[in-house]
Amino acid sequence: MSVARMLTGDRPTGRLHLGHYVGSIANRVALHQRHDSYFIIADLHMLTTRNTREDIAKVAGNAREMVTDILACGVDPRRATFYLQSAIPEVGDLNTLLQNLVTVPRLERVPSVREMARDAGREEIPYGLLGYPVLQAADILCVKAQVVPVGRDNAAHVEVTREIARRFNHLYGEVFPVPATIASATPILVGTDGQGKMSKSRGNAISLSADPATVRRTVMAMYTDPARVRADVPGTVEGNPVFAFHDVFNPDRAQVEEFKARYRAGRIGDVEVKEALVVALEKFLDPIRERRARIEADTGLVDRLIVEGTERTRERVRATLVEVRRAMGLTSAYQQVRRRAERTRKATATPA
Repeated sequence: MSVARMLTGDRPTGRLHLGHYVGSIANRVALHQRHDSYFIIADLHMLTTRNTREDIAKVAGNAREMVTDILACGVDPRRATFYLQSAIPEVGDLNTLLQNLVTVPRLERVPSVREMARDAGREEIPYGLLGYPVLQAADILCVKAQVVPVGRDNAAHVEVTREIARRFNHLYGEVFPVPATIASATPILVGTDGQGKMSKSRGNAISLSADPATVRRTVMAMYTDPARVRADVPGTVEGNPVFAFHDVFNPDRAQVEEFKARYRAGRIGDVEVKEALVVALEKFLDPIRERRARIEADTGLVDRLIVEGTERTRERVRATLVEVRRAMGLTSAYQQVRRRAERTRKATATPA
């Protein structure tokens, strides 16, 4: 029985954080053991919102950090292929061939496109950002992925891929599997400031590589209930980031429920609740730190994984592109022109 292929990944914009873990990494760790797993380092996608020379100069370092974070979370390097998107130019070729299979109004309905533009401080949507889902479709289809685990905010992107795959297969014959989306069942993790989801660009994140002092400092400064001026004032649990984090990271459910009841009754202070959250986060992060230390001690491991994975992936993508061009008739079109040119050359050649 063949093993289904999985594609997932992130943009190399810096260290991954707890929001990434909740939204997608936990899912990847669980899924990668039973799939042929590809992890894309999506630096071309990064260019849609970060495209200065300074941004691009950081890609190599950020890629290493990203792969280290993913491995530290529990992904087995023996069962994962990591690759750098920009090192496979054939992905851009496939993107060009797919972009005519979807309309502008369809892309404008993808909610995360406008959210990404807003988060990047852009008043207008760049052409590349509007086409982000098409390039993502090229990423998924170039390796013929059958499974795509994503956070809830990216599920709409994969639906565009599914539509493009079906449209291509209808027009040119069965080439692409229609990938299945596996969305995280966990709610999007709110930022430490209580303002929307956790995000590096908003400065409201706790990175997976944060040291204990940083974790403690960030938690103790977390937004809670602004109307609660004293510990004996009944507080609101719903929408309170501290309790949202407890729900996700504190395995002691009895303690969490006790804290919620006491908080609503005005019988516990914010400091006590936050101190317990620090303990819960440290228990969660300690195994990640230990794995990170082992990975970083293996000099050259991450670079080797990226280089070898990119070379393997490019071979697969080249094969896919040959198949795509043949199905569309592009290969035969050139061959026809070439044969005609050869016949004409021979017919007009001057006899020796």
